[in-house]
Amino acid sequence: MIYGIGIDLVKIDRVRTAVHRWEERFLKRVFTEKEISYCYEKKDPYLSLSVRFAAKEALIKAIGSDIPVSLTDIEVVNYGNGRPFINVMGKLKAFFVGKSITSIHLSLSHEREFGVACVVLETSP
Repeated sequence: MIYGIGIDLVKIDRVRTAVHRWEERFLKRVFTEKEISYCYEKKDPYLSLSVRFAAKEALIKAIGSDIPVSLTDIEVVNYGNGRPFINVMGKLKAFFVGKSITSIHLSLSHEREFGVACVVLETSP
């Protein structure tokens, strides 16, 4: 059964500007070390950072306002084949267990100006 759906669109230049302005302070507040390492291995890290930011926002929208969420409790990583998925940690993981949320479906896309993410959360019966 679907628990929630969230979508977010982010302007890539907005993330690029935030990183240039706030540097490590912004990166560490929003992303995990694993996410930062993955993105900076790319030719243009801002594309990957942007869609990860959008994924975090989409997940927050999918759960609603039931719990305050730290962005670093949401980690967007990739399987070996490149398919992205989300790990939840901390209080958010306990929330998922309590609500019986068992699956997180994630789709990411980006182009020159924008990144987009869609998240669907499912519960077990």
